[in-house]
Amino acid sequence: MALRIDHVVTSGIFSLDGEDFEVENNVWLVGDDYEVVVIDAAHDHLPIAEAVGGRQVRSVLCTHGHNDHINAAVELADQTGAPIWLHPDDGMLWDVVHPDRRIDTPLDDGLLVSLGGADLKILHTPGHSPGGCCIHVPTLGAVFSGDTLFNGGPGATGRSFSDRGLLVESIRSRLFVLDRATLVHTGHGASTTIGAEVDGLDVDVEG
Repeated sequence: MALRIDHVVTSGIFSLDGEDFEVENNVWLVGDDYEVVVIDAAHDHLPIAEAVGGRQVRSVLCTHGHNDHINAAVELADQTGAPIWLHPDDGMLWDVVHPDRRIDTPLDDGLLVSLGGADLKILHTPGHSPGGCCIHVPTLGAVFSGDTLFNGGPGATGRSFSDRGLLVESIRSRLFVLDRATLVHTGHGASTTIGAEVDGLDVDVEG
C-alpha cells in the first residue's frame, strides 16, 4: 500500500538560552494503513496519537533536539511502544528536556528507514543544531526539513550550538542537490519546494 503523509499542528513553548517563545510546530506522519513513523513529536502527544490511529508506530524520528521538537516524544513513545531516534550530536539538547530517558536509536547520515516498501533516507544537515537532520522520502517526492530549511530560507542561527555558515553549506550540499520539484515539509509554517528555495537563497554566510 502506498505511503501517505498526515499533518498535525501543535503549539507550545520553545525555550533556549533562557528565553521562551510561543510557537506552532508541524508534526509529520509518514505511513500507510498499517504502520507509520512520526517526525518531530511536539508539545502534545494526544493529537499525534489520534492521527496515528490504530497503526503501529515504527519510530519517533526527531529532526533535532530543540525542546519544541522533542517535548512530546517520550509520552508518545511510551503510549505506542515506539523507539525514539535522534542524531547523537544533539544529545546535550535532549538531556535538558529528558534527563532521565535515553534515546533508543542514533540517527546517522545515510541511514535508511524502511517503511511500507519504501525507504526514508536520513540526511545529516548540521547548522541549526549540531545534530540536525532532514528525512528524504524519494517515493513521495518530499523531504522533511525540521528547522534546517523553511519557506523563505534557512533556519535560525545565532543561538547556542548553531552555526550560520555550516547551516548554509548543509542546505547547499545536501538539500539543493535534490530534484527541484521536491516538496519541503518544514518544522514550522508553510511547505515549499527545493526549486523555490534555490532561486530565493540570498544569504551572507558570515551573517
